[in-house]
Amino acid sequence: MSRINIPIDALTSRLNLSGRFDNVRSQSITSRFANLRPVSEFLDFKRVSKPQNFGEVQSRVNYNLSYFSSNYAVVFAMLSVYSLLTNWTLLFVIFLVVGGMYGIGKLQGADLDLGFVRATSSQLYTVLVCVAVPTFFFASPFATVLWLIGASGVTILGHAAFMDKPIESAFSEEAV
Repeated sequence: MSRINIPIDALTSRLNLSGRFDNVRSQSITSRFANLRPVSEFLDFKRVSKPQNFGEVQSRVNYNLSYFSSNYAVVFAMLSVYSLLTNWTLLFVIFLVVGGMYGIGKLQGADLDLGFVRATSSQLYTVLVCVAVPTFFFASPFATVLWLIGASGVTILGHAAFMDKPIESAFSEEAV
């Protein structure tokens, strides 16, 4: 059977995503959130206005995505926490897998002896997988991820499109 090759470069080149996320991987968390804008600036309702045309929407989104990037990361993190707190089954599965892996790792390869049953590490991993996989699919993780993508997309792109640029940036664009 032949292998299917998906041309990722052909897909991402049309979206102009080639170098957009390169600096995100090379930054530490502290330097990533060093340019976190104050809430009063992020939620400045005096700067909210309807864009005149699609060109202005593109200009605002390009400016605001780079200017408020740390704030948008915080919004995404808050929506992620909210989605986990509203999906108790998925949260339970995550804790079950992390706790199970931690507990099996604490055995350091030794068998678990409860007196009436003896289990090896591979048997414990098998039981963990047999319990976690069906419960994981029952928890509807794909619906949660799709909700997270949709909610963060609407929130972030909506804010970026309707938040007007500051006056200083308008003067800096015209002074060419």
